[in-house]
Amino acid sequence: MKDVARAAGVSVGTVSNVLNRPEQVSADRRARVEAAIAELGYVRNDAARQLKMGRSRTVGAVVLDLANPFYADVVGGMEAAAEASALAVIAGSSANRLERERLYLSLFEEQRVRGILLASTGGDRDLPAAIRRRGTPVVLVEDGIADDRDLAGDPEMPSVSVDDVAGGRMAVEHLVGAGRRRIAVVAARRDIRQVAEREAGARAAAEEAGARFEVLEADALTVLAGREVGERIVSMPRAERPDAVFCVNDLLAVGVLQACAFRHEVAVPEEIAIVGYDDIEFARSAIVPLTSVSQPADLMGRTALALLEEEIAQTGAPRRHVSFRPSLVERESTRG
Repeated sequence: MKDVARAAGVSVGTVSNVLNRPEQVSADRRARVEAAIAELGYVRNDAARQLKMGRSRTVGAVVLDLANPFYADVVGGMEAAAEASALAVIAGSSANRLERERLYLSLFEEQRVRGILLASTGGDRDLPAAIRRRGTPVVLVEDGIADDRDLAGDPEMPSVSVDDVAGGRMAVEHLVGAGRRRIAVVAARRDIRQVAEREAGARAAAEEAGARFEVLEADALTVLAGREVGERIVSMPRAERPDAVFCVNDLLAVGVLQACAFRHEVAVPEEIAIVGYDDIEFARSAIVPLTSVSQPADLMGRTALALLEEEIAQTGAPRRHVSFRPSLVERESTRG
């Protein structure tokens, strides 16, 4: 700023006013300062300015997998809501790995972000709680872990979630209602709460209907992993194959569908009906459009940002825990 002031022949205070309160500076002086800024290539150190003011305009978001369009839509909702409040969202993907989640959490705290929106792997309850205690608000997105709900139930941690037990249940109830009796669930990372609860809901619905139920383990929550499981299904003797598959996300379901469709070996839905979870664009545009359990991804992101703003405002009101109920979108993959 001193260099800009010297080049423009004005005081440092005038340069500051041009950057922050331009309406208070005459047109002539403002033009001289702007010309000096352009000539010198000056870029304001906004991080230092925000640190001095004790107020950042940046929100950090950590999600499980930005390669999954569902999480991209969640972040999109966060960004849309943040823009209306003159905030910016910087998002990082943990890739379902605890060490990457910790890295992003620590980095965001060091950068003094305004707050953190966390879709957690569930492997570390202590770090987000410690960050909150040190003064950075944290909102949980798809909160908690499979075998310990302390994090999800922490009244100091606002949260946004979906009833995944209900989602798994409605997927299998739909398949049973379509006459399917041999149900397979394709899942990976069953230590993640969302996966475990979707499986639990599916299992309960199958048991209540007296249907056969089995879990087929995938290596990851990806299309490729789903295709590998699908190839195992296709290679089974026809009498032993499931006649319905529920995948705990749409990426797995697309992979299973690809394996079935390859060389037209197994007809969908005539021989095997398939249901996914998340209702991403891939589900709608697949070669056989997929029935899927839909989550309100954009609304979840917007709600998480709204809860964070409530935390920042420090109204003293009880922390809110918002839970959405999923819905089933029927398409050709289950229409026999």
